[in-house]
Amino acid sequence: MEAVRIRTDQAETGMIVASDIFTTNNQLIITKGTILDERMITRLRFYNIYGLMIYSNDNNDNNASDLKEESYIEMLRNTPEFKKFNRTYIDTISSVEDNFNNVINGNSEFNVDEMLTETDRILKEGRNGAHILEMLHGIRNYDDMTYVHSLNVSLICSIFAGWLRFSHEDTRILTLGGLLHDIGKMLIPKEIISKDGRLTTEEFNIVKTHTIKGYQVLKDQPVDIRIKYAALMHHERTDGSGYPNGFIGEQVDDFAKIIGIADVYDAMTSNRRYRNAICPFDVVEDFERDGFLKYDPGFLMTFMERIVESYLHNIVRLSDGREGEVVMINKLALSRPVVRVGSKFVDLSKERNLIVEEII
Repeated sequence: MEAVRIRTDQAETGMIVASDIFTTNNQLIITKGTILDERMITRLRFYNIYGLMIYSNDNNDNNASDLKEESYIEMLRNTPEFKKFNRTYIDTISSVEDNFNNVINGNSEFNVDEMLTETDRILKEGRNGAHILEMLHGIRNYDDMTYVHSLNVSLICSIFAGWLRFSHEDTRILTLGGLLHDIGKMLIPKEIISKDGRLTTEEFNIVKTHTIKGYQVLKDQPVDIRIKYAALMHHERTDGSGYPNGFIGEQVDDFAKIIGIADVYDAMTSNRRYRNAICPFDVVEDFERDGFLKYDPGFLMTFMERIVESYLHNIVRLSDGREGEVVMINKLALSRPVVRVGSKFVDLSKERNLIVEEII
C-alpha cells in the first residue's frame, strides 16, 4: 500500500495510519497500522498534530487516494493556529519598526515594557519553545529586513533563556537585547543593507560599523547595560576573530555571546537577497566544525542540542532525494540524525555521504 501525507483536517474515520505519530514532546500517541476513529482524530487535534501519513488505497469511502500530498510546512501553514500566529507576527513587526524609527529619529525614548509586551504577544501564541521555533520556520519566506531579523532573534533569545534556566528578569533583558542588537543597521545606507548580491569589502566595512552605531543609539537610553553591550559586541568571538574590537574570552559580555549565537542562526536560516535559507542541520554542522573556538562552548552546546530536538518528527529531504521523518537525534553528531525512510532507518552519523538537504 502507498502512503501519502495529509493534513489533520483531512483525516476521516477508517483511514489507516502509515507511520507512528508522536507529539512534539516525543510521546507516541497513535501507532502505525491503527484505523482512525473519531476519538483518535480528536486526539490528533488536541495534541496539535498538523499532518500524518496514511495508506492511500484503503477500501473505505474516504477517497484517501485523491488527497493531495503536502509537506509538513504546508500543513503547518494551513492550520488556524499558524494563521493566528502569522497575524500577530505581522502586527508586531509593524510596531517594532515604528519604535525603532522613533528612537533613531529622536522622537522618543525606549519604552521597555511596551516593547516587551509586543514580543510577549507572539510568545503567548506558542505552547513552548519548540512550537515557537516551528512557527518561525513556517514564516521564513519574509524578506530579511532588519526589524524582521531583530524580532526573530528576540524570540529565539527568549526561548534560549528558558533553556539556560534564566530568571524572569534576565530573560526579559536577554529578549530585549535580542530585539535591539541590530538597531545600528538603521543608520547604515539603505542601498547597502538592501543590496542584491554580496557586498564589496568597502561596503562590508561600512556595515560592520552598525555595532558601534547601535551602542551610540542605546548608550543614553534607560536600558540595562547588557543590552547596550549586546549591540556593541554581538559580532565579537571568543577567539578574537570578531569585531569591532577583537575581544577574546571573558572580554565579551555573556549576553552578547548568547545573542551572537541566535543572530548567526537566524541569519543563516533566513532567505537573503543573494541566497536561499540554509538548512538548520547545515548550520548546526558549521557550529560543530569550528563553533567551539568562536562561541562559548556551554552556551553553544545547549543551543545546538535544543535546536535539533525542535526538528524531531519533521519531514526532511536527504541529499540523495529520498524523503523521511527525523526520528532520533545523535548526541555525538547533532547535525546527523536518524531518518526513517519508509520502513528503513537511515543513520546519517554512519552514512557520511548523505546529509539533510532540506526540511520540507
